[in-house]
Amino acid sequence: MELKYLPQAWKRGTDFLGTRYAILCGAMTWVSESGLVSAISNEGGFGVLAGGNMPPALLAKEIEATRRKTSFPFGVNLITVAPGFRDQIEVVVREKAPFIFFAGSIPSGKDIEHAKSGGAKVICFAPVLSLAKRLIKQGVDALVIEGNEAGGHIGPVATSVLAQEFLLGGSEVPIFVAGGIGTGEMIAQYLNLGAAGAQLGTRFVVAEECVAHPRFKEAFIRANARDAMPTTQFDPMLPTIPVRAIVNEGTRDFNRLQLELLNRVKSGELPREEGQVKLEEFWIGALRRAVVEGDVERGSLMAGQSVAFVRKIQPVREILDELVTAAERKLGDMAKICPQAVAG
Repeated sequence: MELKYLPQAWKRGTDFLGTRYAILCGAMTWVSESGLVSAISNEGGFGVLAGGNMPPALLAKEIEATRRKTSFPFGVNLITVAPGFRDQIEVVVREKAPFIFFAGSIPSGKDIEHAKSGGAKVICFAPVLSLAKRLIKQGVDALVIEGNEAGGHIGPVATSVLAQEFLLGGSEVPIFVAGGIGTGEMIAQYLNLGAAGAQLGTRFVVAEECVAHPRFKEAFIRANARDAMPTTQFDPMLPTIPVRAIVNEGTRDFNRLQLELLNRVKSGELPREEGQVKLEEFWIGALRRAVVEGDVERGSLMAGQSVAFVRKIQPVREILDELVTAAERKLGDMAKICPQAVAG
């Protein structure tokens, strides 16, 4: 399909990323490895390796493997609260990763500066506007605003509200929108508001090139939007970041663990910080059981509400083609109604 509207609508994003399409695949632990990342980049999108809790030596190997499989741009996502975060930064700087994403807590200005010392562009996640302004002052090159419709650990605000807060007034840096996006039509809407592009994760879980267990993929295909629900914090005595996942017995295991740890924290038996670590360790193990071992009953099925648009296993090329075709068509329809309304 010849693209008439999209090239201009997401030009800021494609120029920044160096890609044909300004569609990013969010970094998903155990899922976003070199095979899926390179497949997405090879087909014109932008793949992002999930550093997560990956040992530094393995992270270096994954970066090298991705480079062997694609000559196109890709990123590496690091979680600032991961135990090996400091060592991981050294790896990505040494390996001259072209793009570095910081997720988790707020990175320091020193971390951002160090990451950029290897020539990388730095992208951070911003769940609220005040944080975005702070990160821009610290020197980030772009932002991903991710609403709470997303899968995994989520922030407090819906994507539609974040988009209005961030995009309507313009931005000094490219803004990519994420959270609950499953169609090209919605990508077009955010581009029209001023987004540089969009990040999706859940749609790519069922890609043929994704290494996730077949039972994990099948759970996504069967699920509806309402099945992907966030966890609840029982008591501020034990702070927990909400996690959105398809509800199963693993969700109930987490709730039981949270209640047990909360009681131990309240009794003074367990320090609060140690309780928080144990909750995070639960998700790390549960996610591996689901993605790698196929335990979809007690493992964690982290998914965004866009799981509603996951209907079948498809090659990456087909997923991207669907998204791009629908976005182009939507922009064309908008241009017919009001030519001035189309981005660019």
